[in-house]
Amino acid sequence: MTDIFKGSKAPNATPEEREFELRAHLGSIWTGGRLFIGMYTFMLASIAFAYFYLRSSNNAQLWRPNHITAPTYYGFFIYGFMVLTAILAIYGQWRLRKGEVADWQVAGWTGVASGLIALFLQIWEFTRVPFYPGSSGYASTFIGYAVMNIGTIVVGTYWLETTLARGLRMRKELGDGAEISSSPAAQSFRANVASMTYNWGFIALGATLFLVLFYLM
Repeated sequence: MTDIFKGSKAPNATPEEREFELRAHLGSIWTGGRLFIGMYTFMLASIAFAYFYLRSSNNAQLWRPNHITAPTYYGFFIYGFMVLTAILAIYGQWRLRKGEVADWQVAGWTGVASGLIALFLQIWEFTRVPFYPGSSGYASTFIGYAVMNIGTIVVGTYWLETTLARGLRMRKELGDGAEISSSPAAQSFRANVASMTYNWGFIALGATLFLVLFYLM
């Protein structure tokens, strides 16, 4: 990841041109992270629309027969580990900004473990739901949300893990303290950390909404 900033493709580029390329690169990371949030919002909105539409129509009283619900304790554990991952990502970025690279690594890898636990629980919950996927409107929308949430946790945890691995590689190539240096590679790394953290914060907000819809209402 560091060699893309060494100017090998444009050895005659002026310092101003290299600075412009770096700013464009950092801007693309910022924009890409926000676009991902936009796409994820549409996914959440589609589940929320189906939930409220089927609930309001309640055809043949089949929205939620006998007030069935997914296992509440699983929902709270999944939600708790997802929020913990988001908190650890935010805390790790805060410590990284203060130059505490070790704290960032510990918080990040703990967050990866927390995300994997949430993923396992979300998959295992399928074996404990007291309904079939198409048995009611609630069941259908819940299964759709659960599948989407599996993808969310996989992508978010993978992004966190690859960011941590990139930091280790950069330290191996550039030495200790590479993550907080002023090199172009370090600036790109920190922009990626910020984008990843911002996305995990939004994931936690979405998880809060659907915890209320599927487990509390």
